[in-house]
Amino acid sequence: MFKNKPTRADVGAIDTLIGPQVTLRGDLIFSGGLYVEGHIQGKVLAEDGARAVITLAEQGSIEGEVRAPVVVINGRLVGDVYAEERIELAAKARVQGNLYYKVVEMSAGAQLTGRLIHADAMQAASAAGTRAEAEERVMADA
Repeated sequence: MFKNKPTRADVGAIDTLIGPQVTLRGDLIFSGGLYVEGHIQGKVLAEDGARAVITLAEQGSIEGEVRAPVVVINGRLVGDVYAEERIELAAKARVQGNLYYKVVEMSAGAQLTGRLIHADAMQAASAAGTRAEAEERVMADA
């Protein structure tokens, strides 16, 4: 009667594991699948143009900005998240920061202290900011 949710190929592959006993201080740049069970204090950035998925496990934590095409959170994250494709907040996710997304999926029980900002709204705001700066320069030149 009920069908299981299909598993996504992009979320399943793990190329790098940060184990539960590991604390990493500093920025991390990765590609492929990154699975975090430990603790990261610093930015976590996917390589430009690379297929990259970061999964934050229930016992894991990140204190810093996260930028990747696909971000799956089930642990504690303090910082802003920028996802080019999708953000998934699982039931145990605890996020303090803003989420910049194209698609977001949030399970019952997930907690977000921050704002959800859709990519279209972000692009419109940056275009409006550029337009306003240009208008200010024209007025200053007159």
